[in-house]
Amino acid sequence: MGRAFDEGTAVGKMAATLGRSGWWRCWARRLSAPNGPRMLLFLLLLGSGQGPRQVGAGQTFEYLKREHSLSKPYQGVGTGSSSLWNLMGSAMVMTQYIRLTPDMQSKQGALWNRVPCFLRDWELQVHFRIHGQGKKNLHGDGLAIWYTKDRMQPGPVFGNMDKFVGLGVFVDTYPNEEKQQERVFPYISAMVNNGSLSYDHERDGRPTELGGCTAIVRNLHYDTFLVIRYVKRHLTIMMDIDGKHEWRDCIEVPGVRLPRGYYFGTSSITGDLSDNHDLVSLKLFELTVERTPEEEKLHRDVFLPSVDNMKLPAMTAPLPPLSGLALFLIVFFSLVFSVFAIVIGIILYNKWQEQSRKRFY
Repeated sequence: MGRAFDEGTAVGKMAATLGRSGWWRCWARRLSAPNGPRMLLFLLLLGSGQGPRQVGAGQTFEYLKREHSLSKPYQGVGTGSSSLWNLMGSAMVMTQYIRLTPDMQSKQGALWNRVPCFLRDWELQVHFRIHGQGKKNLHGDGLAIWYTKDRMQPGPVFGNMDKFVGLGVFVDTYPNEEKQQERVFPYISAMVNNGSLSYDHERDGRPTELGGCTAIVRNLHYDTFLVIRYVKRHLTIMMDIDGKHEWRDCIEVPGVRLPRGYYFGTSSITGDLSDNHDLVSLKLFELTVERTPEEEKLHRDVFLPSVDNMKLPAMTAPLPPLSGLALFLIVFFSLVFSVFAIVIGIILYNKWQEQSRKRFY
């Protein structure tokens, strides 16, 4: 109570030095009130970018969601129940970044958010670095950013499981397909999967990609950023890799349907070739956009990822294992049916024999 009163008095004195006329007189009374420090704190946060900000010319505002964001000094990373982010594999926390994989062969690491995301429209800004000792085409393999149903599942797709369910954005630094000439690496691509598709490493994911672009991101002396924006079923991926602090378009796909309640994560893998794959920060913003009644009907929640005008194979769910009781009943009724069939067969056979004897007499 005393602290709040003292702060409020200090705010009032500061207001007095700026005059008592016009709009400032009104704000001076509000800031000098008991809840004045709270209002001042809100104004400071709003001015510093922690509060809502308008994005673009339309009625779109963004709000930083701290439960889905990560930045230095990485206090939310750990293995405890209160941690918001979990490490996996070779990933380790450093002072200035989180290293997913070191510049060593056969390593894989990942970082996953523990909190599922239920936002309807969002934007994920990724600050990363890829660097190492390897020369041209002698480095690999790259990193991925995920929004998927499952988390903490190691596998061959840039350190994550194959046949994932959700969205994967890949920063691929090594060309596996030797015959292709038109694509320059490193290369950014995106893939939406309902659990039925495999990522084709031999062809660098071409059969299932939504789009992509070249992104020269290795061994740069300035910051590199990637942004994934999902608004009104519209997926946009942009990059800032030229040191100009300007977003450059990479991928734009309409009609992308992603369920809510999935997890954000990032992963990396090295094989015979290697690189340092470092994550500096992840910042997720909730985007509030206006929707017409028609859009509200069209943008209802979905339960399986899909892309309009792109047919994904249907995912066949494995049959659940039978319980002990169900197995007993199946065996029991099978035996009863077998005995019944045998009895009927004997009765019919006896009748047939009787008719045969009468025919001879």
